[in-house]
Amino acid sequence: MECPLCGHSKAHKHGKMPNGHQRYLCPACHQTFCESFDSLYYRRHVSREQIRQVLQAHSEGSSLRGISRTSGLAYNTVVSIVRSASQKAQLVHNQEVQSVETEEVCADEMWSFVAKNKSNATAKN
Repeated sequence: MECPLCGHSKAHKHGKMPNGHQRYLCPACHQTFCESFDSLYYRRHVSREQIRQVLQAHSEGSSLRGISRTSGLAYNTVVSIVRSASQKAQLVHNQEVQSVETEEVCADEMWSFVAKNKSNATAKN
């Protein structure tokens, strides 16, 4: 397993955590971590299924308070799950967009916005 802290590829098993999850030790940085480290599930007392339901409801447009009521989770827990998921998604997006090669960029909507604002600015003067 790869160490999420230093990137060393030879982390090995190092006992179990009190909740039964496997613990790992990195021989390079001498840090221990669990398999869910740096994921949506790290240090959460919410099941994977509940997190999936929260994110599914949010993607369908349900309000955060509505999700809180239907899932039985606290409002702040729902907000925390959605924020964490959006941060992870932003990291993935940024990584993937860097590798996209383009030849042309179409900016039709931007130009219509600029033209609209320009016509409004000239109309006011």
